[in-house]
Amino acid sequence: MTATPIVPQPETEPGIASAEDGLVILDGPSGLALTMTARAATETGMSLLAAAEAAERQLAGKEDGASA
Repeated sequence: MTATPIVPQPETEPGIASAEDGLVILDGPSGLALTMTARAATETGMSLLAAAEAAERQLAGKEDGASA
């Protein structure tokens, strides 16, 4: 018998960012912890926003296609 692989589910809870000693700390669900420089955090934030906007457009496109 072959085991069915476990597919990770997308996270629905946001992470919380804070600044400490000139670094940005991202605390997320399930014990996620990430420390970044201010520059890395800025670039990550911009990348996350762009990806989130693209994902929203993709979902909107699926909804538009489903109602046609």
